[in-house]
Amino acid sequence: MKQRQIIITEDGSSSLYIPALNEHYHSVHGAIQESMHIFIQAGIEYYNHQTIHILEAGFGTGLNCYLTLLNAQSTNRHIIYHTYEKYPLTTEEINALNYPVFISPETQDIFHSLHGSPWEEEIKITPYFTLCKHQADFTEVSHPSMFDIVFFDAFAPEVQPHLWTIEVLQKFYEALKDNGIFVTYCVKGIIKQRLRDLGFKIKRLPGPPGKREMLRATKISDAHDKE
Repeated sequence: MKQRQIIITEDGSSSLYIPALNEHYHSVHGAIQESMHIFIQAGIEYYNHQTIHILEAGFGTGLNCYLTLLNAQSTNRHIIYHTYEKYPLTTEEINALNYPVFISPETQDIFHSLHGSPWEEEIKITPYFTLCKHQADFTEVSHPSMFDIVFFDAFAPEVQPHLWTIEVLQKFYEALKDNGIFVTYCVKGIIKQRLRDLGFKIKRLPGPPGKREMLRATKISDAHDKE
């Protein structure tokens, strides 16, 4: 991965910036509030089951994973969380992230345990949260009908278009159970069309601060139900 810099976003929470790509890991308007809005509120809280299997595209700073763990603890949900990341953060980068300070200082050790968890093993981090990290490219995803929710948090299509091809998106479609949901910040027309072509029903939702819209798609079996 190209050189990364730690930045502070507008809500005070940290993120990473890659100058060579001119790309941020989160919204500059606020990393925590963006992740809460897109992945927790529009994903987990919308799905609202007590046992949820989640597949994440892009572990990155671990923020989505950390917020999901905290949600599991506060609601007594049981969450099994698989995540793919080809370029993990360094120890120095992890230590510079300030999420526990803002959210829950007493869970600092738990946040670091997410990053320290071994690859390719299901590890029970807390009684309600199990993590399995895969150090691999999205093209290696192969989990037929295993998951209830996909968090698709790849870099933008214009930055890394190979992560948004219909072939890659199909792997995540196939990983979902029927009526499972796919949530992402991206609402580009070509991406919406690819998701429709795969069999998703698309719904545009209000976006987090600084972004007009986000997207939630539902895997359906009846093609007549597609939007």
